[in-house]
Amino acid sequence: MDAMGHFAEHVISREFGEMPSEAIAAVKTFLLDSIGVGISGTRGQWAGELGDCLEGWGKGSDSRVLGRAGTYPCANAAMANAFYIHNSEYDCVHEGAVVHPMASIVGAALAVIDKKGGISGRQLIEAIALGADVSCGIGVASSSPLKFFRPATAGGFGATAVTGKLMGFDQETLLNAFGTLYGQSCGTMQSHEEGSMLLALQIGFNTRNAITSCDMASRGLVAPRNVLEGRFGYFRLFEGEYDVAPVLAKLGENWRITEVSHKPFPTGRATQGVIEAAIQLTQQHDFSISDIDTINAYVTPLTKRLVGRPVSNDMAPNYARLCLQYCVARVLQKGRLEPVDFRPEALAKTDICALGRRVNIVAQDNDDPNALGPSALELKLRDGRNLMVRVADMPGSPSNPLTREQHLTKFRSNWLSVKQTETGGDQAEQVIELIDNLESVKDVGILLDLICRV
Repeated sequence: MDAMGHFAEHVISREFGEMPSEAIAAVKTFLLDSIGVGISGTRGQWAGELGDCLEGWGKGSDSRVLGRAGTYPCANAAMANAFYIHNSEYDCVHEGAVVHPMASIVGAALAVIDKKGGISGRQLIEAIALGADVSCGIGVASSSPLKFFRPATAGGFGATAVTGKLMGFDQETLLNAFGTLYGQSCGTMQSHEEGSMLLALQIGFNTRNAITSCDMASRGLVAPRNVLEGRFGYFRLFEGEYDVAPVLAKLGENWRITEVSHKPFPTGRATQGVIEAAIQLTQQHDFSISDIDTINAYVTPLTKRLVGRPVSNDMAPNYARLCLQYCVARVLQKGRLEPVDFRPEALAKTDICALGRRVNIVAQDNDDPNALGPSALELKLRDGRNLMVRVADMPGSPSNPLTREQHLTKFRSNWLSVKQTETGGDQAEQVIELIDNLESVKDVGILLDLICRV
C-alpha cells in the first residue's frame, strides 16, 4: 500500500477517545493561537485586496470568513481563512516537518463547520489532530532541503484530511480526495526567495483545493492511488530523499500536534532563535549600538537559506519578516520585536537598514537539512568585550514552551489589534472560554458567531 493509504486509514479510524490529554490540550492551544493570528491577519498585508477578490468571485450560502460579514462558497472561505492565518508569519510551526500545519487545517475546518453544520467540539478536536498527523508526518518523512514550499504542499494534504474527517468520508472517498488534491498541489519556494505575498496565498490555494478535492471525491471522482510513493508521486517530485516508514509505524502513538511550536515573534520561524539570543544580550549586558564593532549570527544552513536575505531600504513587510538582518537590528535597537516593526513607516527608517547590513550571517555545519537550530548571536564590542548567547531550543518549542499567560497575552494582543471596540475584550474572553471547554461544545458553529463578527 502507498503511504497515503496508511494515512487515510489512520484519519478514518481514529476517534477522540483514543487521543491522549496532551494532544487534546495542544489542539485547543493552537486553535486559539491560529484564530488570534488570523483575526490580526485580516488587517495584514494584501488582506484588503483578497477581500475585494472574494466579493468579485461571488457570494454563497456555505461559509463565513474570519473578520468578514456575509457568507461565501466554502472553498473560497477556506482559502481566505488560511491566508489570513499565515500572512503575518505569526502562526505556529512544526519545526521538524518545516510545516505551518494550522493555517491550512484550521482554514479548512472553519469553512467546513459552517457548510456541514452540527459539528461538535470533540469532532473538531479529533479532525484537527489527525490533519496535523498527515501534514506534519509527510514533512517529517522528507530528508531533503525544501524546493517547494512545504507548508503549502504538505499543508494541502492536512486540509484534505480535516475536511474528509469532518464530512464523514470513508477510506475510499478520502483516498480519492487525497489523489485529487495532489493533482492541484502548488507552492514554489520562489515566493519565499522574493518575499512575495504569494507565499501565504499558496497555503490558501492548497486549502481551497482541499475543499474542491473533497467535493469531487464525494461525487465519485476516482483519483490516482500512489500519491506519495508512486514513480511520479509527491515524495519523488516535490521532495527528493525520504523515509516514511518510521512515521507510519508511529501513527496513533506520536500525535504530531504535541510537537508544534508557538511563534512568540511575528516573523519567520527560522529567525526566532537568533532573535531570542539578541533579546537576552540586550537584557543581560549594558551596551549601546555605537559600542558594537561586529555582529555575527551563527545559524543552520536551512536558516541561512530561508532568512539570510539582504536588508534593503525598500523592503515590503513580508520580505522584512523573513530577513534576519533586519530582525536582529530591530532587537538590538529597541530590545524587542513587535508587529509594528513591520509597518511601512518602520521599514522606511534608513538607520535600521544600516545596522542590519552589519549583521554577518554564518552558516554552520548541520547534518539535518531541515534543522532550524541551534542558533547563536555574537557581539564584539569596541571595548574588547565579546558577548555571545546560544539558543538550543527556540522559545515556544515543546522543549521551551510559552506559559499559558504568554499564550493568552499573544491571543488577546492579536484580537484587540483589530477588534478595538467596547465589546472586543469581552469577545476575546468568550472565545478563550469556549475553546478551553471545546470537548463539551455540542455545535462549534457558535465559535464562528464570535470570530466572524465585524
